[in-house]
Amino acid sequence: MSDATTQGVRVQVASIYVDAQSDPEAGHYFFAYRVTISNLGQREVSLRSRHWVITDGNGRVEEVKGPGVVGETPTLAPGTAFTYTSGCPLGTPVGSMYGSYQMLDADGVPFDAAIAPFTLAVPGTLH
Repeated sequence: MSDATTQGVRVQVASIYVDAQSDPEAGHYFFAYRVTISNLGQREVSLRSRHWVITDGNGRVEEVKGPGVVGETPTLAPGTAFTYTSGCPLGTPVGSMYGSYQMLDADGVPFDAAIAPFTLAVPGTLH
């Protein structure tokens, strides 16, 4: 589980290995992750884009940038949250992800909300 708060925006992430969408013999491992973005602040904020850094077990790094999340650019009033689930294929049974969401505050001032690192791991591969 990953948990970070930036300027009142809390980002929590939990990941799980998806056996049904994986093929270890072919070097294909699929992980799902559930993200909850909460506005703990006193002003409305909007998510505009995302930036993920994905590292596999061999140290290969892939960066993913794009507008919104799962096709949405949610606006969060104070005290509200937005939750979504997405996925990540890896070529190794272990990896990690971290990143940031590019947000706008109520005055249109941009800031980055941190996504703390979290592990992607097939059960039993880490001690």
